[in-house]
Amino acid sequence: MTDSSCDDKGLCSPKPLAESTSTTPMRRDAKLIYVGDPMCSWCWGIAPALKEVRQHYDDRGIGFEIIAGGLRPGGGDPWDEQMKSFLRHHWAEVTARSGQPFGYDLFDRDEFNYDTEPACRAVVTAKGLLDEAGTLRFFEAVQRKFYVDNEDPSEVSFYESICKASGIDFGDFSARFHSDALREQTRQEFLLNRQWGVKGYPTLVLQFQEQLFLVTNGFATALVMKDRIDQLLEEAPISASDTK
Repeated sequence: MTDSSCDDKGLCSPKPLAESTSTTPMRRDAKLIYVGDPMCSWCWGIAPALKEVRQHYDDRGIGFEIIAGGLRPGGGDPWDEQMKSFLRHHWAEVTARSGQPFGYDLFDRDEFNYDTEPACRAVVTAKGLLDEAGTLRFFEAVQRKFYVDNEDPSEVSFYESICKASGIDFGDFSARFHSDALREQTRQEFLLNRQWGVKGYPTLVLQFQEQLFLVTNGFATALVMKDRIDQLLEEAPISASDTK
């Protein structure tokens, strides 16, 4: 700082800011929608990049919503060596591409039903109790507790520590989680993303007004997702509310 930057009246003037290189305007007419399942391994793989993307566009006034995918609602696949071998190989691929950790104690269990509905229902329950950022943190906490700690998301006790860390009353969460209303709401999210034509998870879409535009389907880096989102935003007209 030079002496000329401050005057004798007690005022220090800031240096001029460099012109921003960002071409992304503030948008309040757009929202990112993430369709994922907490028990989808590539959704665990994309978690750090997705967190970065959500924060990046939240700073630009773009909303964020999670829609529960429903990868294997009901489960029912045989818990045999063929299934375990498939998962081990698949998880190793996710680690190789994303660096995300996995625990492998799950394969020591004699029985396990890979039913993803309860984990999805937990996220849908949390959506009614948390803001956008809190819901994504809850989603990630469920993923970590399953994939790294290998605990069973079908048991409501699985969510007690996550609720505590999220500031959610566990009794309230448990009552909602077990309700018919939340079961139906979760099923409606499964139906919705299938009606949209989502073929797999993770999927990220951009909602602009009443239209949906595909950002990425499958694992992608934060850079790839940002490039695609910026391209879509540049092509979309700015509404009057975004010029205020």
